[in-house]
Amino acid sequence: MNQRKPANPANGHDSNGKLAALHQYQDTEGHFSLVRNFRLADLVTIANGICGSFSIFMSAKYLLTNDEDYLWSALVFPVAGLMFDFFDGKVARWRNETSMLGQELDSLADLISFGVAPALLAFAVGLRTYLDTVVLTGFICSGLARLARFNATVALVPKDTKGKAVYFEGLPIPSSLGLVFVLAYWTRNGWIDGKEGIPGGTITLWGKPGGDGDLHLVSVVFGLWAAAMVSKTLRVPKI
Repeated sequence: MNQRKPANPANGHDSNGKLAALHQYQDTEGHFSLVRNFRLADLVTIANGICGSFSIFMSAKYLLTNDEDYLWSALVFPVAGLMFDFFDGKVARWRNETSMLGQELDSLADLISFGVAPALLAFAVGLRTYLDTVVLTGFICSGLARLARFNATVALVPKDTKGKAVYFEGLPIPSSLGLVFVLAYWTRNGWIDGKEGIPGGTITLWGKPGGDGDLHLVSVVFGLWAAAMVSKTLRVPKI
């Protein structure tokens, strides 16, 4: 959810703070100096990325073996990633250890766990036509754009008395877990490729059925989700 926010550029100490943060990494030497500079909150964030990576590999294992145990593992790992995503900000505030590295790690981990992993899960359960993959690629790239915009503009969003942003501009990328829960429900009911098939079936936009013009109707939901993530006018209150 990206709890570790950049400093407010209106703050007069912002430039000095950024320079100090940069020198923190520049002034250390050795092959593993970057690892030594990790804070506890950074390690929690990396655990989020690990969960997303495992989900991707479990989806791949399912595609290779058709063993649903791998699919269920792939569905569970993004949820575990959300737990780490929630706690990294709390750990950072508890230890007063916010950093520029932590801000970037948070966004990169979110992209893996809540962008790439859900898209590959959708592909694994059956959204595999050419147009499906176009939509899923747009979903991932919209999440990428949304996270980049958040890092660049969060300082401009109104804050409450505790300094937290009042709302999100666009749908936060961890909301994609709602789609993961839908995919889990389909898996439980056998509404996946190789069994009863994806609900709603496909439509053919051009050419013959079974060709590149086929699109699963539920792919439209992923497309709308992507549009909501990059929306400038959609404001989602922070809980």
